[in-house]
Amino acid sequence: MTNNKRKSNASRKDADLPSSSPPVKKPKEETEDPPSNAVEVPATDAPTSPARSSGRKSGRKKEEVLVKDDDEETRFVGDPVPADEARRRWPHRYLEKKVSFSLTTQVNVRFSNEAPKEFIQAKRHFTEALVDGRVSFKVGEDGYVQAGEGEESYICRVVEMFEGLDNKPYFCAQWFYRAKDTIIQACSHLIDDKRIFLSEVKDDNPLDCLLEKLKIVRVPLDVDVATKRSKLADGNYYYDMSYLVPFSSYQNLLPDSETDGNESDSTISCNSDVNANATKGSKVQEDKRSEMRMLDLYSGCGGMSTGLCLGANMADVNLVTRWAVDFNKYACESLKLNHPETEVRNEAADDFLLLLKEWEKLCQSFSLVGGGDPMSVAKDETENSEDDEADDDGDDDLGEEVFEVEKVLSICYGDPKGINKRGLYLKIRWKNYGPEEDTWEPIDGLSDCQDKIKQFVVDGFNSKLLPLPGDVDVICGGPPCQGISGFNRFRNKENPLSDEKNKQLIVYMDIVEFLKPRFALMENVVDIVKFAKGYLGRYALGRLVSMNYQARVGLITAGSYGLPQFRMRMFMWAAAPNEKLPQYPLPTHNVVTRGVSPVEFESNAVIHDDIKSAELEKELFLGDAISDLPPVENDEGRDEIPYKEKPKTEFQKFIRLKKKDMPGFASVDVGSSEHLLYDHRPLKLNDDDYQRVCQIPRRKGANFRDLKGVRVRADNHVEWDPDVERVYLPSGRPLVPDYAMTFVDGRSLKPFGRLWWDEIVPTVVTRAEPHNQAILHPVQDRVLTIRENARLQGFPDYYQLLGPIKERYIQVGNAVAVPVARALGYSLAMSCKGTATEGPVFVLPKNFPTLDVAASPLTVDEN
Repeated sequence: MTNNKRKSNASRKDADLPSSSPPVKKPKEETEDPPSNAVEVPATDAPTSPARSSGRKSGRKKEEVLVKDDDEETRFVGDPVPADEARRRWPHRYLEKKVSFSLTTQVNVRFSNEAPKEFIQAKRHFTEALVDGRVSFKVGEDGYVQAGEGEESYICRVVEMFEGLDNKPYFCAQWFYRAKDTIIQACSHLIDDKRIFLSEVKDDNPLDCLLEKLKIVRVPLDVDVATKRSKLADGNYYYDMSYLVPFSSYQNLLPDSETDGNESDSTISCNSDVNANATKGSKVQEDKRSEMRMLDLYSGCGGMSTGLCLGANMADVNLVTRWAVDFNKYACESLKLNHPETEVRNEAADDFLLLLKEWEKLCQSFSLVGGGDPMSVAKDETENSEDDEADDDGDDDLGEEVFEVEKVLSICYGDPKGINKRGLYLKIRWKNYGPEEDTWEPIDGLSDCQDKIKQFVVDGFNSKLLPLPGDVDVICGGPPCQGISGFNRFRNKENPLSDEKNKQLIVYMDIVEFLKPRFALMENVVDIVKFAKGYLGRYALGRLVSMNYQARVGLITAGSYGLPQFRMRMFMWAAAPNEKLPQYPLPTHNVVTRGVSPVEFESNAVIHDDIKSAELEKELFLGDAISDLPPVENDEGRDEIPYKEKPKTEFQKFIRLKKKDMPGFASVDVGSSEHLLYDHRPLKLNDDDYQRVCQIPRRKGANFRDLKGVRVRADNHVEWDPDVERVYLPSGRPLVPDYAMTFVDGRSLKPFGRLWWDEIVPTVVTRAEPHNQAILHPVQDRVLTIRENARLQGFPDYYQLLGPIKERYIQVGNAVAVPVARALGYSLAMSCKGTATEGPVFVLPKNFPTLDVAASPLTVDEN
């Protein structure tokens, strides 16, 4: 009996094939002409190759395979499913209009779960089959499937068995992914090797591709690996999540998502609700205005958390930034000024994590929370009293001054005294001494004042001075990864995480793992999914999934949400097992996305599938954002000036609203009075640069090429004009600097470039020098001011910044665009309230976020 075994359509690779499994069978080569009853069957795209994992077809070549009718080793057994029942359950297999059959995978549909365009038409269905004359398979059972030559077996669930119109036996497979088959790929070592993910991909295969049966166990998502493995018993694999190619989504399973053995069309849809009971016990469900507490890591001046809070509050969820951490002291000062309700900590995130762990131990030592052994600082009061008496006697004998602790003021982890001794420190106010004498002291040297320490810890515990595990509802932040920057010539492509400049990504995930928030949102430059084949982005996803968080990745362009700035960034949502994974808000404005998305993350771009049918507002330009601002000079030194003019556009009217009038503003104990225009001052150019800028024509597209002595060749490269004598400034330096001529091999238009009113800015940057970027005002001889940059980032005009001028530019340039964060905050609130629609994306309300504001006339008080 000839056994012409055919390669499977799937590209499931088995990383850990059990030793008891038979070797992968290969198709037998034909040495004679095919029999007349042979049928050519085209192979299909691989559903789980790296290419398919990224949402693209694999492009595997089709091959001719012979399937003989007289192969009795693999055949259906038992009676066929009654015809009427089969037509009811699988109507797509019994179309009245005859369709030529072909093997096809699930069509790559971004947001819907549409059926494949073509199906193999069926003559009849079965529920059981015999494979290789020895292995019995039933519908609903799991098994290994033969892969290509040299590849390990794939894993699937048999969801349908039928005989085609060609009289050949087929089965429909629903595929499982291993971590290495998903977008995690190179970081699959973070995931238990017994853990697999159920996909929504189904396709048809010849029945004899099945090899061996498997036992795959569904387990709860919200338990640890050891518990999951214990439930595995004698099974081969376990699964607790689905993996969906669109937006690289890892989601909890629906209660009824486990495939019914008698149903072929049961699949996990990317539009499905993660968990019908996800918000049943939600704090927000119990009281929609109860406070949701957020921690803003790497907060900068607070753009991300500000937007998230505004958006969430617009949806009637009271999200409050209770804690913020950043290493830049000026950014911390700005955030505290605008958010007095926030506990802002100016320290490294690494030290903050160590502090959180020590704080938990302190709270345990004073029995404020359970767990842990009492610390040495929590000695018996009687023992302390005796020690104090002995110390007092000794001090009297020595005649030395005794310093008594009056109050513990603060706590930190690090080396605040600069003595190269890192550890836990308390800030002490000494009795009979003023604030100027406050000092940081190591806690292990304060064992004689346990009552003061206890009072500080108890007060801090009650006021939530620092978060404990379970206290944080949301963590947001953009861990800096300077190691992937294109400006870093020494980037480590082989092992990015070994680069100290990328370690904050690990710290961010460690903090999430320690605090266990309900939700997390991470932001970063798109290079995180580009550099080193996207290793850092894959690592971040792998860490979240290993911690049992649902997760998805989206690439968002700021201009698509009502800003005259392109600025694409990566946002990664995470949600605890019992929460609804937040969606991405679809664009509201008609902005063409700029920048190239990595091939494997093309399906992660947050865009409308059909841009023509989407109701989008007109894109905004530079003039829409800043044309109402008063003129200022290069040497403007005032931090506050009058507006003078009324707003000219809806954007300007909205951005000038007072704090209390801003949609989504949650009232706190802080004034919101009339204000002047803050931070409308530019970086003062040096004399040479100022003289150069003054000679740049005030017209669209003007730049250093318009200066005397520069000639542009036909190939768009610049060169010195041999007919023009080189011009020099009074300082003796050339009018046209050499670096402008050689920048980007003489092809760049950016040095000393003017922006124009009808343009969209590529990206707001942190440095305001005009040497290698277009940052000049359209008609004023200066660079854009801090406020103009802040407008391009969507900061309300009431948001005031502190610090030196260059530091304020850095704060604005590093921030997350407020409108993007606002839209994401709205999405977060929808998930918390259980009102989110299905799918990974949703449409924001019309006129978001201005709502009723846009309907009122353009008015403003002139100061």
